[in-house]
Amino acid sequence: MTSLPLFRETVRPEWIDYNGHLSEAFYVLVFGHATDAMMDATGMDAMYRADSGCSLYTVESHIRYLRDVPEGAHLGVRTRILGAAGKKAHFTHEMYVLDTAQAAPGEDTAVVATSELLALHVDQRAGRSTPFPEGVRDRLAPLVETAPAWAGRSVARVV
Repeated sequence: MTSLPLFRETVRPEWIDYNGHLSEAFYVLVFGHATDAMMDATGMDAMYRADSGCSLYTVESHIRYLRDVPEGAHLGVRTRILGAAGKKAHFTHEMYVLDTAQAAPGEDTAVVATSELLALHVDQRAGRSTPFPEGVRDRLAPLVETAPAWAGRSVARVV
């Protein structure tokens, strides 16, 4: 595998806020589900978590809300692994509104939101971070991509 599958979701009515579009909490929910899908695709699935007692814990994230998302929108989330070494994983999600539930984003499809995350591989039984096992490292390594131009930004300070 050289890239992760697109994660798909449809915006539910209860996710719409008082402004008539996707509430910020549900962008986070969709990105969280995309992280779960990435974990499943790279072998850190429910069986791995049960057998090893290890999981990924998000320790830092940065979300950019770029465009309004309406009720019923078909979402696609592209995940990019930017790096995975030792016990850390750095990855991004890009959210798109798609024409249909099974469509793929085209070159001209606008990104509606992004998320950049740093996660630690944690041994839940020991209560501390631990390096990725060789099998997980071997599945993550070929997925590493160049960071998009927007990655690494921080929240602007108001002075």
